[in-house]
Amino acid sequence: MAAQSEVSRNLDTIPVGRLGIIPLEGCKHLGEKVNQYLVDWRNNRNGEHVNTLDFSGYKRDNYIVEAKVPRFGSGEAKGAIKESVRGDDLYLLVDVCNYSLTYKLCGNINHMSPDDHYQDLKRIIAAAGGKARRITVIMPFLYESRQHKRSARESLDCALALEELVNMGVDNIITFDAHDPRVQNAIPLNGFETVQPTYQFIKGLLRNVKDLQIDADHMMCISPDEGGMGRAIYMANVLGLDMGMFYKRRDYTKIVDGRNPIVAHEFLGTDVEGKDMIIIDDMISSGESVLEVAAELKKRKANRIFVCATFGLFTNGFEKFDKAAEEGIITKILTTNSIYQPDELLKRDWYISCDLSKYIAYLIDTLNHDTSISDLLDPNERIQALVAKYKNGEI
Repeated sequence: MAAQSEVSRNLDTIPVGRLGIIPLEGCKHLGEKVNQYLVDWRNNRNGEHVNTLDFSGYKRDNYIVEAKVPRFGSGEAKGAIKESVRGDDLYLLVDVCNYSLTYKLCGNINHMSPDDHYQDLKRIIAAAGGKARRITVIMPFLYESRQHKRSARESLDCALALEELVNMGVDNIITFDAHDPRVQNAIPLNGFETVQPTYQFIKGLLRNVKDLQIDADHMMCISPDEGGMGRAIYMANVLGLDMGMFYKRRDYTKIVDGRNPIVAHEFLGTDVEGKDMIIIDDMISSGESVLEVAAELKKRKANRIFVCATFGLFTNGFEKFDKAAEEGIITKILTTNSIYQPDELLKRDWYISCDLSKYIAYLIDTLNHDTSISDLLDPNERIQALVAKYKNGEI
């Protein structure tokens, strides 16, 4: 059933082209959920133009275009699209963080790295051969987004990748919570959207925690570093909360694992005693930083601590999070399903998964009609409605 957002969107305009979705292997599960939403919405949609020639192929049982990336024994691969995409409006979904996929290389098993996923994306774009009317890449975790600026004599990998995709014929790139949105300056004449999943975090929190008091006296938003202040300021403003921030003191005389080690986390903000904390960040990598921040807040007598991060990479496993949950340092961790989630994460009591498939389906559906997505990018009204329902006991 179509949700409230259906009402505010203009879906009578002629689609850019016949809709096609190509979820690469690492993003298959998410792609199938997005596809199901689109199938349901469009088969129940009865606009006055839906049955005209301009809307040919609009209502279908499946929008997924079959595509494969087979590999040779040497590890080399090729992209193959199994059906016609001439004149289509194509949306390619790719998860560069899905390390669960493997391939054989001279008899050895290799796990796919972000480089492998990115290469496969380019293969599928090349297989389309310029026949699609428009190509949009939906890449929730932006490839090489942590290498977004040059601080010494080093490569600018994210900017290079964006330029490469555009040169191959990609018209728009949609990502979630880019590490630094200014990387879009690499492709100033092309579409680049970095989407914040704030609404999904708040929905996940309100649905799973029933006794929250959402006001400045009982809750605060925390940014774990100076780079993520924008996220915390936005969430604090839409919820009517105070904001606090930590900044990292680093030892610039050493480099450990490619970065300067953190000496201490210093806090700037009002008193946190007795308040619930929402720590919001773009990603949990090893998790050391966020757990140190949570421990510092606990030392300052904070109440429950909820961690919201768009991408849960958990590169060093889950044991330290299990321990932190047992010790009461963290209460819940929320991340999105936009990247691979292992089963061992999904069954953790302290974990809440925030589903982005419906949101991505809305973006695709709206863009296919060449209609503005501005209202989808600004979720303030939806957040206020959600909080009002929660306070009235409707959630």
